Amino acid sequence: MTTADLSVTVSTTTRQPAVGTAARFDDATEARLNRLDHEATAHVEANRPESTRTGYATDWRAWLRFCADADLPPAAVRSGTLVAFVEWCWLQPARPPKHGRPPGKLTAPATIDRRLFGVVVTARRQLKLQLAEDIAEEARALLKAKVKQMEKAGEVRGRGPAPALLVRHMEKVAATLPNNTFGVRDLSLMTRHFAIAGREHELAHLRVRDITEDPEGRGLIVDVRVSEVAPPYRRGPLRLARPPVPREGLAPLEGRAGRGRRPRLVRVPRGAQPMEVRAGRRS
Repeated sequence: MTTADLSVTVSTTTRQPAVGTAARFDDATEARLNRLDHEATAHVEANRPESTRTGYATDWRAWLRFCADADLPPAAVRSGTLVAFVEWCWLQPARPPKHGRPPGKLTAPATIDRRLFGVVVTARRQLKLQLAEDIAEEARALLKAKVKQMEKAGEVRGRGPAPALLVRHMEKVAATLPNNTFGVRDLSLMTRHFAIAGREHELAHLRVRDITEDPEGRGLIVDVRVSEVAPPYRRGPLRLARPPVPREGLAPLEGRAGRGRRPRLVRVPRGAQPMEVRAGRRS
C-alpha cells in the first residue's frame, strides 16, 4: 500500500532538515565548545527518568533495525524516511522474534506513534539534527489512516485499555492489607488515587493545604496543583473527591500541624510499629 492510497499527499519539501550557519571560532575554542556540548547532552540525559531513557533507547534501536533493512544511515531522519519507518513498523511483531517463542501480535499503533516521537527526539538530542517541528506529520497521517483501516477490518493489536478498577476490587484489596501503618498508608493512597482519578505524581505532590473538608460533609476537596499534563503545572480548580475518602486512621500518616506546604502523606519508615510514624519525605 502506498502513501497515495491513504490520501497522504502533502508535500515533503518543507519538512526537510533546516541547517543554519553557526558562528565559527578558532580551533581551540571550537574544541572546548564541542566538549561542552557533549557534556551538556550527557548531563541532561543522566538526569532524565530511567523509564524515559529506556523508552527512547528502545525506539532508537527499532530505528536502527529499520535503517539496516532499508540500507540507510541512522542520520537520515526525513519526512519520507519516517513514513517508510511507519510502514516497516506496521509489519513488525510487537516483540522481537525469539527461538522457541510463538509469534505474537503485530506492533500496536500507540507503540509506533511513540517510536516516531522517540526517533525524532533522539535525532535532535544525540545527533544534533535541526529538524522541522512537523517532520513526522505525514508519518502520523499515514499511521492514522492505517488505524482506521485496522478498525474497519476488526483487527486487534496491543493489549488494549486496562480493565477499570472498581469499588468492589478495592474492597478485596483492602481486606488483604496488614493492620499497621503500611496498610493504612496503602489504603489512603489507593482510595485517594481512585477518588480524584489522579496520576501518581499528582498524588505525591499533594500538600496539607491542598486537601480540605467539604463543608457539606460529602468528603474531601482536593486541589491538584501539580500535573505534567496541564500547563502551567495545574490540572484545574478544586475537585471534590467522590466517593468520600475515608479519614479513619489517616492522622498519623498526614503532614503534622504547621506549614501548609508540607507533604500531605509522609514516608512510612521501615520497622515502624503499628500506628506510629515519624515525619519524613512524601511517599
